[in-house]
Amino acid sequence: MDRDSSLIREALRQQLEADRLLGIKSVPILLPPRCGPDAGSRGGRLARSRTAAEQAEQLRIFNETEVKGCTKCALSDTRTQIVFGQGSPSARVVFVGEAPGYEEDRQGLAFIGRAGQLLTRMIDAMGLTREEVFICNVLKCRPPGNRDPSADEILACSPFLRRQLAIIEPEVLVALGAPAAKTLLNTAESIGKLRGRFHDYYLSGTTGEGPAIPLMPTYHPAYLLRNPAEKRKAWEDLQMVMRLLGLTLPGGTSG
Repeated sequence: MDRDSSLIREALRQQLEADRLLGIKSVPILLPPRCGPDAGSRGGRLARSRTAAEQAEQLRIFNETEVKGCTKCALSDTRTQIVFGQGSPSARVVFVGEAPGYEEDRQGLAFIGRAGQLLTRMIDAMGLTREEVFICNVLKCRPPGNRDPSADEILACSPFLRRQLAIIEPEVLVALGAPAAKTLLNTAESIGKLRGRFHDYYLSGTTGEGPAIPLMPTYHPAYLLRNPAEKRKAWEDLQMVMRLLGLTLPGGTSG
C-alpha cells in the first residue's frame, strides 16, 4: 500500500471515530465549511492577563460574593441553587446554554443528564475534555417548569455572564441553541441562519464597543437528541471552532 493510500485510510479512520463519539451513523463526504475572511477578527482577540490560578480565585470570589446570593429577579424565590458553571478557569472555549434544567438546579452543575452526555461526546470529538473547557448558561437559575427566560431575567443575569467571560478570557464562544445565541447576539434570527459562521460577542454588551469574542452558534444537544440528522451540521460548526483554535481535525490536519 502506497503512502497516499495509508494517509487516506487514517483520515477516514479518524473521521469515523469522531462520528462515533457524536452518534453519527452515516458518513457523507464533508466539504470545508465556509467562513468569511474576517470571521472572529472584528474587535480583536482578548489577551491573557492572569494566570490560571488567579482566574480560578477570581471566579471563586465572584461566585461566592456576588452570584450565589443573587436576588435580582424572582427566580431567586424558586431555585434550589445557583448554577454558576464549571470547567477550566482559563478555558480557550466556553460553551453557553440558555438556563439550567431540573437536574442542573438539583445538583448545581451545568449540562448534566442526557443533553450533557451528548455535549461531553461533542467536546471529546473536538479532542478536548470537559475539564479543559468551561460550560455555563446565560441564566444562573432555573426558570420554573423550564419555561423560556423572561426579558427581565436575562437583563438581570447577563452581567454575570459577561463578568465570567472577562475573567476566563476565552478565545471563542459556542452558543448552544437558539435562545442562547439570540440572547448573546441580541438578534431575532433563527439558529438555522445564525449557525455555520462566526459572529462577534462584545463583553461590553454594546455592539462595536470594547473587545469582542468570536461566537459560533450551533444546535443545542437536547435538540440534537430529538433530531439526530442535524448532528452533522453541529459537527461542521465545531470543526470551524477547531480550525480557529488550531486544533487537529479528523484527517490529521490542524486549523
